[in-house]
Amino acid sequence: MKQFVIAMLISFVVATTAAAQRKAPLFSLKTADGKVVELAKLKGKVVVVNFWATWCGPCRAEIPAFLEVYQQYKEKGLEIVGISVDDDGWGAVKPFVAKYKITYPIVVDNNKVARSFGDLSAIPTTFVIDKQGMIVERHVGSMNKRDFEDLIKPHLN
Repeated sequence: MKQFVIAMLISFVVATTAAAQRKAPLFSLKTADGKVVELAKLKGKVVVVNFWATWCGPCRAEIPAFLEVYQQYKEKGLEIVGISVDDDGWGAVKPFVAKYKITYPIVVDNNKVARSFGDLSAIPTTFVIDKQGMIVERHVGSMNKRDFEDLIKPHLN
């Protein structure tokens, strides 16, 4: 994991690409309060999967935009799942979620989900999954509200 972290810090690049459409890898992870977040059960929604960490400055910077966009678009079929890659797991993540008042589901990676998505050269890395369960967008780097809306809006209609 340390090599992963070093690579993320050294190669931080902001990039957005229309991902080669492929089926999103299914996962099932628990939130801090024990609720299960299962990607298969979110089919029919536009799902944003955001890989992040508590120690990541750009990750922290984009949280206000994510919260605002989530509040604005969740009734229109948007779901956000934040997947923490923190080595300290819930010990680091739970107080962070409380401090930042994150309202979308947060889970901790089990060292399998991030690998199954592939191409995580830096964090934050965000994937957009369409209503049919296909990865349709990938964004590396922090996003402001406008960037985030531009990424998801075409898929909400």
